[in-house]
Amino acid sequence: MKSQQLLLLLLLCPVLLLARQKPGAAIPWTTYEAENMRTSGQVLGPQYGPYRVETESSGQRCVQLKGKGQYVEFTALANANALVVRYSLPDAGKGGGLKSTFGIYRNGQLVKDCHVTSRYCYLYGKYPFSNDPDSGKVRNFYDELRLRDVAVRKGDIVRIALDCKAGDITRCIIDMADLEQVAPALAMPVNALSLADFSDGGTDYTDAMRKCIAAAASGGKTVWLPVGTYKITGDIVVPSGVIIQGAGMWYSVLEGDENAYASANKRVRIKGTGSNIHLADFAITGKLNYRNDSETNDGIFGTYGTGSTISRLWIEHTKVGMWIENSEGLVVEGCRLRNTIADGINFCVGMRGCVMRNCTARGGGDDCFAIWPAPFRKQEYVPGHNVIENCTGQLVFLANGAAIYGGDSNTVRNCIFTDITPGCGVLISNTFPTSRKGSDNNFTGTTLVEDCELRTCGGFDHEWNWRAALEICVDKRDISGLVIRDVEMENSLSNGINVRARNAGDKIGSLQNTLLERVKVAKVGLGMRNAYGLFVNDGAHGSLMVRACELGVIKNDAGTFTLQ
Repeated sequence: MKSQQLLLLLLLCPVLLLARQKPGAAIPWTTYEAENMRTSGQVLGPQYGPYRVETESSGQRCVQLKGKGQYVEFTALANANALVVRYSLPDAGKGGGLKSTFGIYRNGQLVKDCHVTSRYCYLYGKYPFSNDPDSGKVRNFYDELRLRDVAVRKGDIVRIALDCKAGDITRCIIDMADLEQVAPALAMPVNALSLADFSDGGTDYTDAMRKCIAAAASGGKTVWLPVGTYKITGDIVVPSGVIIQGAGMWYSVLEGDENAYASANKRVRIKGTGSNIHLADFAITGKLNYRNDSETNDGIFGTYGTGSTISRLWIEHTKVGMWIENSEGLVVEGCRLRNTIADGINFCVGMRGCVMRNCTARGGGDDCFAIWPAPFRKQEYVPGHNVIENCTGQLVFLANGAAIYGGDSNTVRNCIFTDITPGCGVLISNTFPTSRKGSDNNFTGTTLVEDCELRTCGGFDHEWNWRAALEICVDKRDISGLVIRDVEMENSLSNGINVRARNAGDKIGSLQNTLLERVKVAKVGLGMRNAYGLFVNDGAHGSLMVRACELGVIKNDAGTFTLQ
């Protein structure tokens, strides 16, 4: 009888059969934290304040090696053939970085000596920062070593040692290592033109890339990037209908020229100019080590119209990973954004019905994933209904995990953000402009944040002081129609949730029609005293409905704000 009752219940309630999907991207690598490795060095941390290497470290702990031969080592839990090491070297006294050498060992035998540098680390002073150590307030301590063909078997002992050569710095910090089993390189597709066939035999492939794209566009063929590294020193314009296909993000690399990268028009910039564009399975390695917001973005930018996809790209050392405008239905999927100077991915002007899915961002200098319906260019599509889903953001040195700055009915769902120590795991804000000539892209419809985890977020921002793990920033304009549900926060550096108001004279924004539902906050205040699960600052206007939440201590300092 009981079994019949259970069967009837399952038939009536099939939702019970559906397990909640684990939030975040599907990550094909295993991370080994340095502080959990065997080491001859010194474990540092945890520390939770600004301008500290420990705070920018995963779990706010890391290992310092001093002197030739010091090491960290760990036992591989699975077979792998690729290795990433997140490391920090000291900067030169006047900036510009220093160099050293890591020895990668397997079971006591040297696999490879790897040259590493801090050239792409260290920014100082006030935003947008400088490369001058005398400006103080240091950030961006880390870079990463990426190594293929290391042939590690389960049970092998992998050692990362400081194998200093002549002229090398004799100190470094290790934060973590990733091991990954990378699939073999993809084969050249049928009906494709190889970039190699358009080369004049030189080392610069910019002209060859342009010629290959032109030939592919006119002949209805695919641009094929074979296994290899190709120097690019100028804009690569991609028109409608073009497919650029690589052998894999570990195999086909478009690389910048360090000697030319100071010129903004000589960087690796893939510019979309049409619809039905498809980019897949290659890497972009820039050479940028400073921030200048007046310069055009490198990485992926431009417009992608309708029917376009961007899949399985690895982008690092560029200003942004992707800054995309005027697209409808674009899908960005399976991409990795690493060590960018600014945003990982930003859906900006005129983005509608577009998706960021299964992407990861680590080590960036602005939002990992952002939706900003900016007004500074003509909108081809009414912005809204964009989605950030199944994404993972970690370890930025400025800003937030996911941020929505306006628009109609945008969504962040099934994501995880960890170690976002200079900002929020998720920020909902109307700080940035969204109005132009009578039209306003401020929040409308239902803005949704659901099924997300925020771990060790909510740190010190250089302009906003302490941010919460999840923050609603009502900045001189109203925010309405926000739903936040099934979100878990743990180990927040400051408050779990902020409702923050910033008013100016008669410009007073109000929070309305907003719901917190099944939201859980556990353990706050790792870096800030007197932290709260939910805090409403003085000057806030409006109301917030709270339903079935576990928020801990709540503090409302605003007589003009109601918690229902």
